[in-house]
Amino acid sequence: MGQFSVTHDFTSEEDTCRAAARLAPLLRPGHVILLEGGIGAGKTHFARCLIRAVLAVPEDVPSPTFTLVQTYDTAHGELWHSDLYRLGHPDDVIELGLAEAFESAICLVEWPDRLGELTPPGALHMGFSVVGDSAREIVMRADETPWRDILKEAGLDR
Repeated sequence: MGQFSVTHDFTSEEDTCRAAARLAPLLRPGHVILLEGGIGAGKTHFARCLIRAVLAVPEDVPSPTFTLVQTYDTAHGELWHSDLYRLGHPDDVIELGLAEAFESAICLVEWPDRLGELTPPGALHMGFSVVGDSAREIVMRADETPWRDILKEAGLDR
């Protein structure tokens, strides 16, 4: 068992949203997705699409840039969407309660480089890059279990 990596090119925001919607229903508490990439790379768009796909009742999905964390109740458990861009130190993650959420909730983390040593070892890393006006390249990498099976079921394993 080792690490694997898969690269996808999405030609539009709609393509990216469809991928997020396919992945969303397969997530369970304890699954952590680390959304990496620069400002405007598509991290928040992907997270919003994923969150909307698991909400029983549609609701506004704001960026957590200023609140740092937004939580949602889903049929699969609590989902935390966090944006760590404004954090100055990994200890701030502990104060947010994010370290505990990694165990008990589905977690989407933007700017995960701020986690430092608190980065969960079993997380799915998704690196977003802009490759055109609305096109994105997303590189997904993780340990094989459970992510290889999850990405396969979502049709994102190749």
